[in-house]
Amino acid sequence: MSIDYYNRLERGNLTGVSDSILESLARALKLDDAERTYLFDLARAANLKRPRQRRRVPQMLNPSIQHLLDGMTGIPAFVQNGRLDVLGMNDLARALYHPNGDEAAPPQNFARFVFLDTGSRDQVPDWDSMAQDVVAILRQEAARDPHNRDLSDLIGELSTKSEDFRTMWAAQNVRLHHTGVKPFHHPVVGDFELTFQAMQLPGDEGLTLIAYSAEPGTPGHDALNLLASWGATVRSETRLNANDSPAHRHA
Repeated sequence: MSIDYYNRLERGNLTGVSDSILESLARALKLDDAERTYLFDLARAANLKRPRQRRRVPQMLNPSIQHLLDGMTGIPAFVQNGRLDVLGMNDLARALYHPNGDEAAPPQNFARFVFLDTGSRDQVPDWDSMAQDVVAILRQEAARDPHNRDLSDLIGELSTKSEDFRTMWAAQNVRLHHTGVKPFHHPVVGDFELTFQAMQLPGDEGLTLIAYSAEPGTPGHDALNLLASWGATVRSETRLNANDSPAHRHA
């Protein structure tokens, strides 16, 4: 590899670069899996004919995927796209994330919540770590789908409105977000930790299913059981109140 060629790569000019060169570069720089994926995504985008940016048709969750979520009764689970729009969740996820019944109509955007909702720092334990994860996921998605206007608009909005986002975005960190442990603070069941798994949905490009679980006998497992019981009680009371409403009685 010549010095001029390497300088061209450093300036971000990846047009025409072969996979073998990218592999050599990844090994030389000792890139981790996330950084390697990011490099190859950038190269793939550089070698595609640049299409005109267009807004996407709003994504809707396939009913079969929602049925899958509803069938996962013992664990909180939801589906999000690459720009962190939450397209669907099950009852236990609603009890976990919306204990006050404040769930808005989908899609809700988790990145906007983290950086633009003034209450997010109180609701999210270890806010800084979570915010770093959000930025890293968006940067990875921007490399994978660089001509997505909705994604670029979101990044622009966050950059304009949040100094924290601007600082973290400038750091250019990337990471894969497949599994880990996440802390929660819930007003009913208290503080606990859950393990998460992120799985790409086959046949639905760009959609990821996130599911939480906990080992039996751990505080997280006890918290999930309590959360499920509380959530079922709230839903039952809501149905009773709806059935007892004047509009329902005179229907």
